[in-house]
This record gives sequence, structure tokens and C-alpha cells, in this order.
Amino acid sequence: MAPYRRVFARAKRDEEDLFMMLVLSEALGLPNPASGMTLELLPEMLDRMHEWHTRQGLDHSPMDGLGCC
Repeated sequence: MAPYRRVFARAKRDEEDLFMMLVLSEALGLPNPASGMTLELLPEMLDRMHEWHTRQGLDHSPMDGLGCC
């Protein structure tokens, strides 16, 4: 496997983590000026919630009503 693929995979994960934080920011208690636009993406992001919070180092979901573990 070429070494640049690892770099691209890492960059893709970092970008997805940032996007996930933007979509879930209102639910996590952070103000989001684009919450109206990201609200419709929430159901799509909930499927990836477990993978995201474990990658962030959280044992359990940070959202009270959404238990994925």
C-alpha cells in the first residue's frame, strides 16, 4: 500500500470528525449558526455516532437521549 493513502485516509477522518461536530453541535450544547441547515443531516449522522465518539475518546455517547452503546 502506498504511503500517501494513509495520509489521505487520515485527512478524510479528520474532515468527517469536524463535519460530525458541526452537525451535532446543537445537541452537544454548542451554539451553531448553521443549525437550520444541518438539522436535516442529523438522521444520517446518527448512524455514525458510535464510531465518532469512540474515535474522540469518549466511552459513551455524549448525547443523553441517544444511547448507541
